[in-house]
Amino acid sequence: MSSPQSLIPTKEKVRVPLVRKMSKKMYKKFTKSKKHLKIGEPPGTLKHSIKKELEPTSIQRIDYEKENYQIEELNTIEANLKEIVKPKIRWIKISGLRDLEKIEKLGNLMEIHPLVLEDIVNTNQRPKYEDYKDYLFIVLDMIQWDDDGDEFIFEQISIIIGPNFIISVEEHNTDLFKPILERITTPKGRVRSLGTDYLAYALVDIIIDHYFLTQELLETYIEEIEDNLVEKPEKEVLQTIYQVKRSVIDLQKAIWPMRDVINSFQREDSELVNDYLQIYLRDLYDHIYRINDSIQNYREIITGMLDLYLSSVSNKMNDIMKVLTIISTIFIPLSFLAGFYGMNFIYMPELASPIAYPLLISIMISTALLMIIYFRKRSWI
Repeated sequence: MSSPQSLIPTKEKVRVPLVRKMSKKMYKKFTKSKKHLKIGEPPGTLKHSIKKELEPTSIQRIDYEKENYQIEELNTIEANLKEIVKPKIRWIKISGLRDLEKIEKLGNLMEIHPLVLEDIVNTNQRPKYEDYKDYLFIVLDMIQWDDDGDEFIFEQISIIIGPNFIISVEEHNTDLFKPILERITTPKGRVRSLGTDYLAYALVDIIIDHYFLTQELLETYIEEIEDNLVEKPEKEVLQTIYQVKRSVIDLQKAIWPMRDVINSFQREDSELVNDYLQIYLRDLYDHIYRINDSIQNYREIITGMLDLYLSSVSNKMNDIMKVLTIISTIFIPLSFLAGFYGMNFIYMPELASPIAYPLLISIMISTALLMIIYFRKRSWI
């Protein structure tokens, strides 16, 4: 009799089968896309996480107050960049993340925490709001359609709000904040007369305005897919539906956390946010709430479109099977007659009649017609 210990499987006998094996091609692709990740690096290490080509880093210094303004391109990080004479407000606008040395030097000069710099360079961040007492740090996602109109392009926007300075960082050199620059050059606007918190609100507001544009384009695209789905439910339409579904999920991942960002911006007790800004932040929160509600509706619509596609394909298959069944049913009695008179018996008197063949054909045609009339009366065809 075997002992109880012998019943316990050893490590050599226990084999856990792999549920899913990764192909060599997929593994190489995965490791290539994750080359920027290194386990054990110290926190605050600046390293790119962007797979596409990086644009050169350009830095603009925008100094303004109620009476005047000054815009200047900076080729180097100057030591006096931190010296700001009140009531002037300094907006340091950074576009492009290629030159990490400039970004690190600027961060050290402005006394920005290394983890903040790491989050700025690592552009896979979730939208968030962080209070570092001396400054506020906000991460947002800028969303727009690509040139072909097939998918969304996500670009991380980082904003640092200080007592009399703002630092904004974009992945690429775009005209996103051009309207804000135009408002700064116009002395009649509120931007020139209010603080850094209002400038930060203006930057966030223009990003959310692009969300509305993206939402309208997405709604038009979904309506077009619905029309194609009703008219001609083909495999290409199904692939488009799945593509839009993934895009909407990515869109929700980028916009849904914005509720917490705006809510924290509004409710956190920070000396950098004045009371007059509350009404503007409430308006931003309302916009984000509406956009999130619309995106949720789009997800339900897309799910309904998938059900509609499956129902259309099923109905089409049912129609095909109905036609084939009717044809088979009509030919069953005809096959019986043909088989009956195809039997090899010696004595079948009606076979000798000169009218046997036309009579049999007439019977077969009449049988088929009667069955078709019967099917039409029962609304089967």
